[in-house]
Amino acid sequence: MNEHGKLLAILRQSADAELVDAIERLIQDAPDHELNRINTLAFAARHGFDEDRVIAAFLHASRLGLFEMSWNVLCPGCGGVLETGMSLKSVNREEYTCALCAAGYEPTLDEMVDVTFTVSPRVRKIAAHDPDTLPLHEYARQVFWGSGVDLPEDFERMIDEIILDTVELPPGERAIMSLQLPAGFVIVFEPVTHAAQFIDAQGEPTRERQSMSLVVNETHPQNQTLIMRPGPLRISIENRTNRRALPAVWVAGDELHHMLKRRRPFLTAKRLLTNQTFRDLYRTDTLDIDQRLKITSLTFLFTDLKGSTQLYERVGDLVAYDLVRSHFQVLHEIVASESGAVVKTIGDAVMATFPTPDHAISAALRMREAMHRLNEERGSEDLLLKIGIHEGPCLAVTLNDRQDYFGQTVNIASRVQGLAMSRSIFATGSVVENPRSSRIIEKQGLHPALQKTTLRGINDEFSVYEIP
Repeated sequence: MNEHGKLLAILRQSADAELVDAIERLIQDAPDHELNRINTLAFAARHGFDEDRVIAAFLHASRLGLFEMSWNVLCPGCGGVLETGMSLKSVNREEYTCALCAAGYEPTLDEMVDVTFTVSPRVRKIAAHDPDTLPLHEYARQVFWGSGVDLPEDFERMIDEIILDTVELPPGERAIMSLQLPAGFVIVFEPVTHAAQFIDAQGEPTRERQSMSLVVNETHPQNQTLIMRPGPLRISIENRTNRRALPAVWVAGDELHHMLKRRRPFLTAKRLLTNQTFRDLYRTDTLDIDQRLKITSLTFLFTDLKGSTQLYERVGDLVAYDLVRSHFQVLHEIVASESGAVVKTIGDAVMATFPTPDHAISAALRMREAMHRLNEERGSEDLLLKIGIHEGPCLAVTLNDRQDYFGQTVNIASRVQGLAMSRSIFATGSVVENPRSSRIIEKQGLHPALQKTTLRGINDEFSVYEIP
């Protein structure tokens, strides 16, 4: 058995056999470009697998060395990869600029950071392991554009229609491109360094040759749009970097815009941070101590046991400890099965996160029912769970040597949990009024009661729903 065969055998101990078989076929049979920056959600959809199970399998496979995980900052406009790194620690700028879109963006973990998996060169060598050998169309497909763009099967043909001319330019070399400039908007774009020059060709065509120059360097400053006339154009290009450049003249017409509008879901950094398998496997290797990364929407669920002090006095430390441990195990299992992750436990309390409110609502209802079953088995009401849920923006940070969250949303979620009595779930309007959450609640035949209240540390009156 070869090395990756042994690793696949180990992977079968922590992932579904059918799923591992699909990963093995991918490694053995897929064309090179399908093994570079694998979109796990697309893989799950293509094979009909559960997304969370696929994510977990690729995380385990990455930990074993079958794949290399990368964190890619994607441009919201064109889907291009603005920067990539081997960990979330590489996302360390306050703003990322896309030269192709001529726009800057503040990075957010739920909109701009994509997590992908590339086969390890120890398992199978693919062309993308040496990207400077890729022709322009494959470099654009595999390196510049991220897994969030649904590029067509005939991508090479489409690129040939969009690009007027291109040249491969070794480090330190110069080249000249001569072409007919059409009317409309044209971009001289270099995808390795992201250097760009915009040209607006307007007015009457000319027979006189026009000229322009472009220097490709590591800073790739944004240049002013040049106004030219349709007709002959001579472009002088110099590569002042230490690697190959691929400058090309792109027609910014309907074909390019239509191609870039084709988007598909991708595994966001936010979703991965709220994945229990990821937190278990990468507990101490996520963020630097001084990183603060923005998440525009995350759902927090806090639980606490009512009367736990009296429980210890009533049944004794050993029995109470076993009960509390059983309750923690059940909560962990429910959180993980609802695409969430337990961030931490504080005494008898749990703080968990979910990518969307509906998963948190579903988890809360299941938690309440699970505690009811545990109490029925014991013939007593020893485990009374108080639950509070809130959704909103926050910061992903490192606190006490582990990945955590900070912000008013976290504070409000904790305060809402403090309102809950036994068996009641308290949730804010953004959670209960979420369409998918509402459907789950209605399906259970429950009728949330709206109440106005004050929360400690919050100035304004707050609207909170009690789910009986």
